[in-house]
This record gives sequence, C-alpha cells and structure tokens, in this order.
Amino acid sequence: MSDHISREDALSLVKAHNKEPFHIQHALTVEGVMKWFAQELGFGDDADFWGVVGLLHDIDFEEYPEEHCIKAPEILREAGVDEDIIHGVCSHGYGITVDVEPEHLMEKVLYATDELTGLIGAAALMRPSKSVQDMEVKSVKKKYKSANFAAGCSREVIERGADMLGWELSDLIQKTILAMRSCEADIAEAMAEEGN
Repeated sequence: MSDHISREDALSLVKAHNKEPFHIQHALTVEGVMKWFAQELGFGDDADFWGVVGLLHDIDFEEYPEEHCIKAPEILREAGVDEDIIHGVCSHGYGITVDVEPEHLMEKVLYATDELTGLIGAAALMRPSKSVQDMEVKSVKKKYKSANFAAGCSREVIERGADMLGWELSDLIQKTILAMRSCEADIAEAMAEEGN
C-alpha cells in the first residue's frame, strides 16, 4: 500500500481545508478510531490505510457543509489521492448526500463510528475527567437516548452503521469507546501543539 498518500501529506491536506480546531480534532479522532478497528478486526497490515481514510473523511465539510462528500472527490483527486481512498471517504455520506455505498468493512466501520465518536466525545466533556478513559457504555446509552444531547450526531446513521456491520448497538459503542481511549492522549498532545 506504499502508493497511497502519506499520513503527513493527508494531515497537511486536512489542515489546508479545515481551520476549526474542532474539525481537526475530529479528523484525528476518526483516524485513531479507524486504526484501532483495523487492528481489532484483523486488518492490521492496512491500519495506516484505514487511518488515512479516517483522517480525510471530512475534508470538504468545513468549506462546503451543504455539499459534504460531493466536493471531496475533486479536492482529493487534485491532491493525487487514490480512488479507493476517495470511495472510502465518500461512502460515509451514503444516503445523506451521496449514493456511494459502503462496501468494504473499513467503509462500514467509518460510517458507523463517525457520528458516534462525536456523541461519545460530547459525553466525555460532560464528565469530571473530560475523558473517555472512564466512560462506560451505559452512560453513553443514556445520553444517546436523549434526543437533545449532541443533537447533530445522527442516531439513525449510527444505527444503520451498526446494522451494516451486523453488530449490536452496545457492542459498537463499547468498541468505539475502546478505540477512542487508544488515541485520546496522542490527540490531546497534537491539539496542544496546534494551539502553540
């Protein structure tokens, strides 16, 4: 997979199109989560590829929120990004803005976890620790059921993603919490450097 865009170039591309720290943090979170799932699901050799798709998945969101996943191919092709990465990026807009269906397991994981990382992240900020390290499935599920909490995180998409994977919602939440724990410290460090 050496012909894929490097992580460094992917991150530069994200930063070229995203100025909001929140969006950069989300990109890094989804990258870390995707890498964890690659290892967990037996695709360890492809972990960097999964990670780069996660890193780039919202490339067009800040500049073109109304055309999310529609502008992405143009931006990514211009940067010389491979079609398999572009397909992965666009597939998380399936049924929302595009009809690119998640086919590969990696794409289904991205679809299922993207909105969920937002919801878990928001729930973590409500905790005294402000961390996912002591987050439990039951507290996420409680927040999940409250429609006003992190209202921008689509429950429908999360559930559709769990169905695509054939997983129970609780399993998806549990795994995503573990995935977020695995990268939380690194992301905090990266974001602190951003701030300097």
